[in-house]
Amino acid sequence: MNRAEWVREAVRIIEADANRSADTHLHCFPLPPDWGIDLYLKDESVHPTGSLKHRLARSLFLYGLVNGQIGPATPLIEASSGSTAVSEAYFARMLGLEFTTVVPRSTSREKIDLIEFYGGRCHFVDVPPAMYSEAERLAAECGGHYLDQFTYAERATDWRGNNNIAESVFAQLRSERHPVPSWIVVGAGTGGTSATFGRYVRYRRHDTKIAVVDPENSAFYGAWETGVRGYATGMPSRIEGIGRPRVEPSFLPEVIDEMFQVPDAASLAAIRFLRERTGHWAGGSTGTNLYGAFSLIARMLAAGERGSVVTLLCDGGERYANTYYDDGWIAEKGFDLAPHRKAMERFLETGRFPS
Repeated sequence: MNRAEWVREAVRIIEADANRSADTHLHCFPLPPDWGIDLYLKDESVHPTGSLKHRLARSLFLYGLVNGQIGPATPLIEASSGSTAVSEAYFARMLGLEFTTVVPRSTSREKIDLIEFYGGRCHFVDVPPAMYSEAERLAAECGGHYLDQFTYAERATDWRGNNNIAESVFAQLRSERHPVPSWIVVGAGTGGTSATFGRYVRYRRHDTKIAVVDPENSAFYGAWETGVRGYATGMPSRIEGIGRPRVEPSFLPEVIDEMFQVPDAASLAAIRFLRERTGHWAGGSTGTNLYGAFSLIARMLAAGERGSVVTLLCDGGERYANTYYDDGWIAEKGFDLAPHRKAMERFLETGRFPS
């Protein structure tokens, strides 16, 4: 099989995986019926690798294949210690390619085990910001391809359609009472998801606004608020999957209508609240999304508005059983979840929520 034939077969294999996976579910969060507002959670945890990053990894692989950067013997390199690396290892194994991700030495054993389960290899660095340059060095040294999620996330996804996450959401809402949502609420890790939603709603001329919620220590909110593209905090996010110490190239503030910060303790209180109210077990970034969605719904209620709000269930909670869902870990980290839980309970009783 020559290179062109191999690439065609590789694209077919990846597309077949997408067809087998079908689409992800859109769950309703129970709100008081008299509010006239519907809240939906797009459940990305049901992808084969268990997270929203499955979509990104698929797009990055297709992007590399059609651009001639990935061939039948191309070593693949990434800078990621989380869900993106897990999903990329899955696709690399599917195509029979070597995959190495550069990770901080502090990466949890659970994440390393997941990456290695799919045949990936972890290359460790002592200082997290060194991940980027080390990934570039490894790719150059072995003649490989640096997938570089933080640069290519916003351009690898076909934001016009092709069953991207935005098109999927609007198709699933078609028969609902408010088929065009007032707000879509997402976090930012690379910035690719907010870019896809922001571009899609403008392209389709929907009257929908995009809100991005950001955890503590992240640079994205500061960059959006100040307009300083080089804004940096130099501090890691404690909510895995979202928040970065620097502004990544795929983050496009121009397509975002509103952005605000959510306290980390609120994010963690929200995922426990979600599990109690719906049975869905999710990771911390979902809590950030949910808390932000509650804030916007309270604003809609105060303004006498009706409509729908969509946010994401980004990954499953089983990956965080020993951290976010462990009371001992919460106490050790000094998080106080009680005030935020009370705020959410009051919200469902009164419709009011802290700004």
